[in-house]
Amino acid sequence: MATATKKKASSTKQRLQPLGDRVVVRRDELEEKTSGGIFLPETAKNKPSRGVVVSVGNGRLLEDGSRSPLQVKEGDKVVFSMYAGSDTFTVGDDEVILLREDDILAVIEG
Repeated sequence: MATATKKKASSTKQRLQPLGDRVVVRRDELEEKTSGGIFLPETAKNKPSRGVVVSVGNGRLLEDGSRSPLQVKEGDKVVFSMYAGSDTFTVGDDEVILLREDDILAVIEG
């Protein structure tokens, strides 16, 4: 009698944990068409400068050795500088960018 062996599904989800004043953001989806209804080719699309904070570092290191807490938290919808976050990573199925808290311009509320 043959016994079936069950393979345990790997439930480990990768996570990118930033250090210091760095923040990991998942960029919003690219716009497929303009507000006037014109479909954009792949080469004409600008990468959005909005996204959702996935994880945050433990804060900026101050001169006295303490840490200054970050103003953003996981789940915040943010607007960031267009040229910020040149470091992109693929974590699981998501493409995320790593940027400094200073590159974040605003938090979108509501």
